[in-house]
Amino acid sequence: QSVNQFSGYAVQGKDVKSAQKVLDDARAVEDAGAFSVVLECVPVELASKITQTLSVPTIGIGSGPHCDGQIQVFHDILGLVKNFTPKHAKVYANLNKEISTALKKYVSDVSKKKFPDKKHSSSYKLNIIDKLK
Repeated sequence: QSVNQFSGYAVQGKDVKSAQKVLDDARAVEDAGAFSVVLECVPVELASKITQTLSVPTIGIGSGPHCDGQIQVFHDILGLVKNFTPKHAKVYANLNKEISTALKKYVSDVSKKKFPDKKHSSSYKLNIIDKLK
C-alpha cells in the first residue's frame, strides 16, 4: 500500500507519461517473477491495457472491471469506518452502526450488573469455598 506516498487516494496514470510508467512498472514486476499485479486507482483503460499485456493476473481495486480479479478493503465494504468510504468501494453493510449499538448494550449490561448472569458464568459446585482461608 502506498496511499501515503502519493498524498492520499489519487488516480495514477492519468497522462501519457505517468500511464507509461505504470505500464512499465507492471511489466518490470512481472519480469521480476511476480505471480500477479495489483492495480489500485488506475484509469479503466490503462488497467485494461495492462491486463491484456501481462501474462500474470491483474487484481483491481478502483481500476474498473477489466482486471482478472477484484479486491476491496473489508473495512470499506462492511461499513466499519464511520463517515469515510473511498470512491471505489461499495458498501454492502453498515456494521459500524451495528457494532456501536452492540457495544453500548454490553457496557450498559455490565454497568447495571445484568451481565454476566448465571447463564454466562461458571456453575461448578466445588465444595471447597468453606476450606479457603
